[in-house]
Amino acid sequence: MSGGVDSSVAAALLLEQGYDVVGVFMRLGSPGETIDELTPASEDAPACNPTKLKLGHQGCCSVSDAADARLVAAQFGIPFYVVNFRKDFGRIMDYFAAEYAAGRTPNPCVRCNDWLKFGKLHDYAHQINADFVASGHYARVETIDGQPALLRGLDHSKDQSYVLFGAQREKLTRMLLPIGSLRKTEVRAIAERLSLPVFNKPDSQEICFVPDNDYAGFVTRRLGESAPSDGDLINESGEVVGTHTGHHRFTIGQRRGLGVSIGLPLFVTGKNPAANTVTIGPREDLLRAGCAADQTNWLTDPTPFTDWHPVRAKFRSTMPSIPATARETGEGFDVRFESPAEMVTPGQAIVLYDAATDTRVLAGGWIREAF
Repeated sequence: MSGGVDSSVAAALLLEQGYDVVGVFMRLGSPGETIDELTPASEDAPACNPTKLKLGHQGCCSVSDAADARLVAAQFGIPFYVVNFRKDFGRIMDYFAAEYAAGRTPNPCVRCNDWLKFGKLHDYAHQINADFVASGHYARVETIDGQPALLRGLDHSKDQSYVLFGAQREKLTRMLLPIGSLRKTEVRAIAERLSLPVFNKPDSQEICFVPDNDYAGFVTRRLGESAPSDGDLINESGEVVGTHTGHHRFTIGQRRGLGVSIGLPLFVTGKNPAANTVTIGPREDLLRAGCAADQTNWLTDPTPFTDWHPVRAKFRSTMPSIPATARETGEGFDVRFESPAEMVTPGQAIVLYDAATDTRVLAGGWIREAF
């Protein structure tokens, strides 16, 4: 229970279906906490029914969210625990900073799902003899041909199957996604009908550990003296056309804040952390024919993908999927887009869906290289 309307309604629906529900909030050490607010008896033990809370920022898993989750759990009359994942969450923040320093663009929300929500939290559920881990994600788990399958949420405008691709295939049978067959408007209507205090709470749009959206500032503070330093802005021919104050301050496709004007729109088209350069150019220089992915997770049989196989591909959470072909390589998979695509960014996740219905998640991985 993250303190938002989605997980709150998910808990309500499970209660209506007759499940014994335990509410769990992940304490991650977000801004707004003080060291003693939710401290359990030991670093590995959960804190039960916290009462000393200080309101922090309105982001995922903030202290104010913990207060909201506790109020909802109390209204339902269910046990509520805060599990201390601060130490584990440090791994995600380190990953975030290291990826930017390496010239890639990270996705910490996907990693949080993989490592914590459907990783460490599953281990915790096993310890308390819970049969399932449920969440308020807009996605579905169904059985297809006798095998569990991860599907898009019915509300495609809120679909979150992209950020769940890393869930291990064997854990799908222990995942419950109660709101995956509902639209967001229906979820809010249920929350209002139940008089939940979070029925009109806005959705979180920020990375919880970067509440001011200053990613570069966070990376600089996290890495200290090893943070990227000043370097050159270059064009596709390698000519120096300006300077930058750290390549981690730029992302592929960025247009604003380049500090260079040549009479036509310019975009960040590449980064070279070894040379400490940022490449800029016209929009057409962003186009890529495909990409290679590693650290892949298959949620279906990869055998058909020994040769090029039709799929639909999605490499940003907010984009629609696009037609492509993919093949398994032993180290991951390669993807070729039907038409060249913009802003295919190393470090981001790419998820493959079935070509026929664009509904079932086949596999996902992390973009190693765009070509």
